[in-house]
Amino acid sequence: MHEMGIISGVLDAVNASAADAGAERVLAVNLRVGRMTEAIEDALHFAFEALSEGTLSEGAELVIQMVEPRSLCLACGNEFDHDRFHRICPACGSYETSLVAGRELEIASIEVDLPDDDEQE
Repeated sequence: MHEMGIISGVLDAVNASAADAGAERVLAVNLRVGRMTEAIEDALHFAFEALSEGTLSEGAELVIQMVEPRSLCLACGNEFDHDRFHRICPACGSYETSLVAGRELEIASIEVDLPDDDEQE
């Protein structure tokens, strides 16, 4: 299950950023994940819950935006949406296409709880 590896890397980055910002805890993590990564959304949620235990991210909400595949036809310039298996240009029938969306794996944003200024004095 490569979702564990994905979330492990995400949590490393999120927890380090939160700690650097002086956060008390992470409230939410927003991910953009392309369908072409073949990551399963439910497995990402499971991995996040399991691996965030005992970290600044424990109990945080994981929000995942799944990005659909989109390709550019190198023959005619048509840009089109498709599923994982059918990347033939619907305009000209060319097999010469280049994936332009659908392999994303990025942390779009994180929301953290920072201590009150009064508590820091």
